[in-house]
Amino acid sequence: MASNAQALGYEPLVNLDAIKPVEKHFTFIAKREGHPIGAPREYDHAQYLHQVPGGMISNLRHQLRTLGMEEKLPAVLEEAGRVRAEFGYPIMVTPLSQFVGTQAAINIIAGERYKEVTDQSIQYALGLWGKEAPKVMDPNIKDKILSRPRASEWTGWTPPDLSLNEVRQKFGGPGVSDEELILRVIAGEAAVKAMLAAGAPKEYLAVTQPLVGLLGDLSKRRDLSQVYIQKNQLTLRIEKRKA
Repeated sequence: MASNAQALGYEPLVNLDAIKPVEKHFTFIAKREGHPIGAPREYDHAQYLHQVPGGMISNLRHQLRTLGMEEKLPAVLEEAGRVRAEFGYPIMVTPLSQFVGTQAAINIIAGERYKEVTDQSIQYALGLWGKEAPKVMDPNIKDKILSRPRASEWTGWTPPDLSLNEVRQKFGGPGVSDEELILRVIAGEAAVKAMLAAGAPKEYLAVTQPLVGLLGDLSKRRDLSQVYIQKNQLTLRIEKRKA
């Protein structure tokens, strides 16, 4: 983002030199763990029409692939542009982008537009996610969404206004830290348990200490009994000996 701002003639208050070691660190981890490395995408004007975030496009592709319908991704993105316009052009950030993208996917999968709608689409049409939404929506689409029996169940609904003590009683307890409590509320208890079960993050010393990484990799080799390395004034010898 800072580089793009510079290309437009702005001077961002970001120390790009300080970012380079971070980029180098995570690029190394991505290569070591076999993760894809981000790269600039080719210009795609459709991106400016549907404005579905890149991470959400990846999720849509995965979900469609699971259903054996990955080839429908372009149609879903095109439909997202139509749904976004009918919803009154909501800003395409969480959670509104998910509302638009999910409804677009359902429209394509079902083979009929708005034959099935999500609860979130109903809530959006009722103004539960912003009072301006019903005013800017396509009136025909809004009527189609709100004409189903499920809409009456959400009419008049108000979000619960829990106190901090009630939130802690519901999602944690006296032994849960404030940080973990927030994570449980946002991500869910199962996600937090999985994160804690995974243990501490790995240490990747090889980024700044390549020799340590080399020794670690060589120690895992089972097909070598002796390794000898020499570079300039550095000599390294590793050999296996019987106990």
